[in-house]
Amino acid sequence: MTQASGAAPVDPTAEEVANQLASVVGRLLRRLRSSSSESLLTPTQRSVLARLDDGGAATTADLARAEFVRPQSMRLTLGALEEQGLVERAPDPADGRKSVMSVTEAGRATLARVRAAKRNWLAEAVAAELDGHERRTVAEAVALIERLVGW
Repeated sequence: MTQASGAAPVDPTAEEVANQLASVVGRLLRRLRSSSSESLLTPTQRSVLARLDDGGAATTADLARAEFVRPQSMRLTLGALEEQGLVERAPDPADGRKSVMSVTEAGRATLARVRAAKRNWLAEAVAAELDGHERRTVAEAVALIERLVGW
């Protein structure tokens, strides 16, 4: 992305943009995760809780596959969440030998606090660091990123 003195700017390559975007999104995600650390949930616990909230009840095996972990590890994660009253176990309606896990009201409230902490940090950072023109530019970039991810 360098340019010779007096020359027109050179458009960055797709690879350069992809590398920069992946890097900054990774740093943003780490910062968002750290903004809600007071909830005493691990990143995996937060992810599983959000998955259950968004996708509904699921078996331990389904959650393990979705989170790319072994079922034994998922059982530990679900046990910790269940111990805190954030998820509950019920017989699987399709197969009574299995159980499904679902988020409780306490789990939804915890997840709402975690999500609010992330949004609040980001809104405060945007307000403190960006002027109106920059906020519009970021809003335009968000629309483009949404297009990239297909939402």
